[in-house]
Amino acid sequence: MNVKDLKFVITGSGAGIGAGTAQRAASYGASVMVSDVNDEDGQAIVKLIHNEGGKAFYQHCDVTEESQVNELMSVAQEQLGGIDVLHNNAGIHESMISEDLSLDNMDLKTFNKVMDINVTGSWLCAKYALPYLRKSKNASIINAGSTSSLAGYPNCVAYGTSKGAVMQMTKMLAVDLAVDNIRVNCYCPGSIHTQMVDNFLKAAPDPDAMLNTMTLTHLIPRMGKPKDVAELVCFLASPEASFINGAVWLIDGGSLAWRGTLDVLGMGDNI
Repeated sequence: MNVKDLKFVITGSGAGIGAGTAQRAASYGASVMVSDVNDEDGQAIVKLIHNEGGKAFYQHCDVTEESQVNELMSVAQEQLGGIDVLHNNAGIHESMISEDLSLDNMDLKTFNKVMDINVTGSWLCAKYALPYLRKSKNASIINAGSTSSLAGYPNCVAYGTSKGAVMQMTKMLAVDLAVDNIRVNCYCPGSIHTQMVDNFLKAAPDPDAMLNTMTLTHLIPRMGKPKDVAELVCFLASPEASFINGAVWLIDGGSLAWRGTLDVLGMGDNI
């Protein structure tokens, strides 16, 4: 993947898909600004990248705080010498901050926090990265959507609503930023084995049944891994993807390609 010498800013990259993307991009020769609200996790990823011979820096950032987002982009400019790629990865699911996910009992504060981080945070990062992206010859914004951008899931109304908004924001920004030669794309992962997914399963009334719901629709009979998504992000950031703009890429093991479950194909025991 030709992302050598590109300069990445990746939000929420202390763990999960963000961490996997930071490591993969650095392994291909990119310079990476890791950012997170968990300083210990973020700094650990930077150390890991350094140990593997890569180039990375860390900056604390809560994407709902405008001043912190502004500072993140400014520090990235100073440390990396510019910004070529903004990966809007920071996000939460309501199960991470609330035990009761029902419409009856989930409070407005929980709903708003999910929207603030997943939607407003992505918009703020795009806004403050823009002056630096305009100076790049290979500029792109890559937003983290979800299969819940496109389909309904139980106990997921705040997260799914937010990811639907992120998907639509991707298209709007692609139009608005075309004049600046900045590509904007979105990927929509299915069930990827991260801490967020583990939290979601724990919050389910029947975790085993929910795991089956999440994986039995995969035509590739496993849960995805952060490195699977990282490869797609690196491709979308690369010059090889220069004619891809305003696009929504599914990376879901084929789950939205059909309406069945693997037991119908005699593959239910493969999970």
